[in-house]
Amino acid sequence: MRIRRLAPVILALVVIAAACGGDGSDDAAAPSDQDVEAQGIDADTVDSQGDDQSAAAPTEPAQEGGLMAQDGDLVEVHYVGTLDDGSQFDSSRERGQPFSFTVGSGQVISGFDEAVRGAEVGDVNTVRMEPADAYGEWSEENIVRVPFNPEQGDVAVGDRVYLNTGQEAVVLEVTDEYVELDANHPLAGEALTFEIEVLAITRG
Repeated sequence: MRIRRLAPVILALVVIAAACGGDGSDDAAAPSDQDVEAQGIDADTVDSQGDDQSAAAPTEPAQEGGLMAQDGDLVEVHYVGTLDDGSQFDSSRERGQPFSFTVGSGQVISGFDEAVRGAEVGDVNTVRMEPADAYGEWSEENIVRVPFNPEQGDVAVGDRVYLNTGQEAVVLEVTDEYVELDANHPLAGEALTFEIEVLAITRG
């Protein structure tokens, strides 16, 4: 399947579809994405000695048994993502490279943020997320037709193209008059299960 970028003439016409995209993280992720794209209860570090924690906030990654992750913390994790049928759609372990993000910043889907809030280094949790906390429901509104422009080249059914927002869409149909695109996230409508191991927490 080819991945290419549509000409600006078409891109300008599909901005509205991208704005309606369903990736619960608003596509800051994801894994948007995208955007999963729900706020949880922050876990505060309590000083049993009554000292001012803001003055003693660590700047190095916490060791096991230290901080509990909260909004604003930089966390490093390993994760494995699967669908309800057991198939695996992503894994940082297989890539051999941990994934880092700032909790509560919108860099990941909201369900992933929620899964690490309150976790400590060394914790391994398995969390199932409904579509609303992942990449949203599949929507007919994200199926759009734009005028065909011969200057865009040999766009074909099945191609993945980029909208000018950076979001991907799949070409469903090409005629002499229009190109039909599916701007839904590939995992829209799916419940996702993540096994997440927290490797490090850094609070600046």
